[in-house]
Amino acid sequence: MSITINNVGFSADSKLKDFIEAKLNKLSRYYNRITNSTVYLKLENSGQVKDKIVEVTVSVPGKVLVSKAEDKSFESAVDECANSLERQLKKYKGKF
Repeated sequence: MSITINNVGFSADSKLKDFIEAKLNKLSRYYNRITNSTVYLKLENSGQVKDKIVEVTVSVPGKVLVSKAEDKSFESAVDECANSLERQLKKYKGKF
């Protein structure tokens, strides 16, 4: 599975990228035919608090699964996306 990480408006450090890759590589346990994943990291200025937005798309044969989360840190938003994608992959695998 190839993972592409896109930063919008800032540069992510290698620690964050490694964390994201580790989380997404665990998804292959639930469905091993994942072809690629794309991660978008965005900062949103809403008043005084900067919210972090993570959007993950996972391509499997015949379908694209999408998850989006917003939180105070990228790590917790990635966790939410990974949990959502885990449920989606289990549901998708159950259909076959």
